[in-house]
Amino acid sequence: MKNKKLELTWIGKEKRPKLEARILLEDGELSYHAGRRVSEGDVFDNRLIFGDNLLALKALEAEFAGKVKCVFIDPPYNTGSAFTHYDDGLEHSIWLGLMRDRLEIIKRLLSDDGSLWITIDDNEAHYLKVLCDEVFGRSNFLACSIWNHSVQSKGYSGRFSVHHNYILVYQRSPSFDLKDLPREEEHNINYSNPDNDPRGPWRAGDVRNSLVRPNLMYDISTPSGKTIRHPPKGWRFSRETFERELSEGKIKFSDDESRVIRKIYLADQQGRVPETIWFAKDVGTTREASGEVREFVDGEFFDTPKPERLIERVLRLATNPGDLVLDSFAGSGTTGAVAHKMGRRWIMVELGEHCHTHIIPRLKKVIDGEDPGGISKAVNWQGGGGFRYYRLAPSLIVNDRWGNPIINPEYNAAMLAEALAKLEGFTYAPSETLWWQHGHSSEQDFIFVTTQSLSAGQLQALADEVGDGRSLLICCSAFRGVTAQQALERWPNLTLKKIPKMILARCEWGQDDYSLNVANLPLAKPQPQAQPSPKGKGRKAADTPDLFGDDGEQA
Repeated sequence: MKNKKLELTWIGKEKRPKLEARILLEDGELSYHAGRRVSEGDVFDNRLIFGDNLLALKALEAEFAGKVKCVFIDPPYNTGSAFTHYDDGLEHSIWLGLMRDRLEIIKRLLSDDGSLWITIDDNEAHYLKVLCDEVFGRSNFLACSIWNHSVQSKGYSGRFSVHHNYILVYQRSPSFDLKDLPREEEHNINYSNPDNDPRGPWRAGDVRNSLVRPNLMYDISTPSGKTIRHPPKGWRFSRETFERELSEGKIKFSDDESRVIRKIYLADQQGRVPETIWFAKDVGTTREASGEVREFVDGEFFDTPKPERLIERVLRLATNPGDLVLDSFAGSGTTGAVAHKMGRRWIMVELGEHCHTHIIPRLKKVIDGEDPGGISKAVNWQGGGGFRYYRLAPSLIVNDRWGNPIINPEYNAAMLAEALAKLEGFTYAPSETLWWQHGHSSEQDFIFVTTQSLSAGQLQALADEVGDGRSLLICCSAFRGVTAQQALERWPNLTLKKIPKMILARCEWGQDDYSLNVANLPLAKPQPQAQPSPKGKGRKAADTPDLFGDDGEQA
């Protein structure tokens, strides 16, 4: 057991989706920018993506892997009639599987010094903690903070009134730098100067060491000859440091010489260490958040919206101005609004129609400087910047009326070239001078995409243009007058692949919704009543209905 890795298991854990790496299509009509620059720090290239967030994360991976500084997500958890006919634990299994798939891509998107912050409630918090330990490594767990999201008692007699949610925090690696929070006067009440120390107010600091260190286990003699025994794990400082700081007045003895007092000076405190309890008075409540959203739209609101002050604290602890922030469960758009006001770059993903009814109106007011609420006054927000709106492209492969897989007719030549470049691991970058260069994977390796059937003569012309020292992947519908083996031998600088055959087995084509809203999943069919066998032994095992087909997918 000593070296055995502990893992969370659930029904269907081994099943992983074969995600299609979609391209993103910008819609200029829904993109929005300020009419002028308000400051030199204005950011215009933010991204709002409409579509399934798992597919969107996959779409972002090629361009943004290792570039996101902070991910904040508020994943939904919905139960209800969707699971009336399922086993009690199946809803949790589906939720965990869908979260695992997202977390694995998020990990790849984060920079080495990046961090992940997840708000969650008691339904799945503890399962999610173990899952995140598995994906990110238990050593990269930083905190499970408590957010006091409600201050008004509610509920019924005999039940608890829930006043908190959790915020799980993980670093991508030890390179992450957790920042301090700003100090305010209320944080200095424990500092005083009873001995008129010329360095100013101070408080007593801990003198005990947290790890056993033999060189720190020494006894101290006081001026009157008393002996102060070392703490069980030793002192926090070496004997040399103790003697030096004692002579400088930074360490002193208590009046009865029974204790060593180490001074922590107010003048040395530039900020304050973040704590794991986040009070409503400091970061807001869901009621406050609802009021912020109500300034932009009317109608239905989210059950647990996040206040701007909560997101501000996260971004203050995890990022610097100019850093890239990602929220793949955008909701009402709070993360983007706060990141925008704080001078961070942002990407948000939302599948629901509130992407258009809530998020876009909100961001427009932020950009126009017409949003006085939230953190606007605290950061002196005046407006500026902008965002680009994207939709996920439709699936690249569809079936024709006879059931044969074909390239989606909605794809034009440029879309097809970009899609195949992404699927093959190339950067899509069409050359302005070389018609056969649609992208590159290195300075000498290129890709060319065409729906034409290429002849041996055309292939020879391409090989001559590519020349020695460079290579070209050609994706075409067919090639004539030569076999694949002959082509390989004749043109070593060319690699030929037929579309769509080259990618058919690569992905789950036509899958547009990997929704985490489990209530949207299809209902299972009610199980028929068991009929007794002639011998009264009930149903045979082979007659038991299975929720999963032969391939393990939900029926």
